[in-house]
Amino acid sequence: MRILNVKNLNHQSRIVNLKSSGWVRGLSFVLMALYLFYPVISNARQDLPCLKNISSVDALLVANPDGEIIYKKHETEKHIPASTFKLLTALTAIKRLGASHRFTTEFYIDADHNLKIKGFGDPLMVSEAWQEIADALAKKIKNFNALILDDTYFSPQIVIPGSTHSTNPYDAPVGALCANFNTVFFHRDHRGRIVSSEPQTPLIPFARKKIQKLGLKQGRYTFSHDQKEIALYAGNLLLYFLKKRGVTCQGKVCLNAIRPEDRLIYTYQSRFSLEDILRKMMAFSSNFIANQIFISMGAKVYGPPGTLAKGVKVVSESAKNDLHLQHIEITEGSGISRKNRVSALDMLAILKAFKPHRHLLKRTGNTFYKTGTLMGISTRVGYIDGPSENPYYFVIFLNRTGSNIDTILGCVTRTLSHSAQNR
Repeated sequence: MRILNVKNLNHQSRIVNLKSSGWVRGLSFVLMALYLFYPVISNARQDLPCLKNISSVDALLVANPDGEIIYKKHETEKHIPASTFKLLTALTAIKRLGASHRFTTEFYIDADHNLKIKGFGDPLMVSEAWQEIADALAKKIKNFNALILDDTYFSPQIVIPGSTHSTNPYDAPVGALCANFNTVFFHRDHRGRIVSSEPQTPLIPFARKKIQKLGLKQGRYTFSHDQKEIALYAGNLLLYFLKKRGVTCQGKVCLNAIRPEDRLIYTYQSRFSLEDILRKMMAFSSNFIANQIFISMGAKVYGPPGTLAKGVKVVSESAKNDLHLQHIEITEGSGISRKNRVSALDMLAILKAFKPHRHLLKRTGNTFYKTGTLMGISTRVGYIDGPSENPYYFVIFLNRTGSNIDTILGCVTRTLSHSAQNR
């Protein structure tokens, strides 16, 4: 809010002409604005003990159930939100795609009797989904030549800002056609042999070779950052399940695009709604799921192929038009990038809009929240349920090492509880 700033008024010369010059109307407007906003301003108190622990590179904001700020410090300065940024991605997805939206994957037969798959970025194409697909296809075909994979719904070789080419699952790459979050989960038996850690997921030769090549010991790993290899893993996994059901393949697994003359024989619709997916995304803080949704939104709104730029445009426009956030900085959808920048006031607007969906967040006691962690960054935002149906809002951005966000949140909840008891 801009407050009228009048400098160097010559009271002797101007007071006489106040009415005739229109200043009465202007002054009345300013006084009325100050009167209307005064309750909000006056409610921003300084009696929160942990405010002194908020350094110059941190931010804290607490608002009452009416959205009025009661505690604040550095609330207008931009900070790195880390994974709390996922709330904005989720909020935009609910608006653009709908909470009941379900991802699909299409299957075709071409003139040469090749089986073709076209992916549309479904983030939850886990082994159980591929087995369900194999069950359906086994009822429609008994043999085919090659298995052809179409991953062109996403632009090739998308690199997420902030991610690295590590084997850490948090760095798993995106793709239009994926399996098991583009990761493998395994251990070694007493003889040192590689064994799947998931009974529903076989360690097919394609994955086993990648594990051996990378020299991985055990655990869950991202095994490739090559989009073609990602799609090939999904295709080979499906082929394994099809063969188990008696379906034969005479050719190889390869990549190519669907053609207009190809015949659609089956459309797999995810068993998970977007709301289900978002709940899993929040629970595991999955960067992969967040950016699959982020890029899929771009393709949905602006047409394929999906790109980071299109995803940024969709979320930026939603932030601007729906939340009136003019200066938010967005580079990707998960919060892994340090170039994402949000103020505590920006996050309050996001929290207000996300309130009907707060049940998607992790819950501890009467607090619904999302955490964020990067090297030297600790963030937490969410809701604290009070005596009324509407919750309190809180935003904590700690952009430094050695900070204890649990202590600060505990201070906030105790202070709110104490204030409520003393009313």
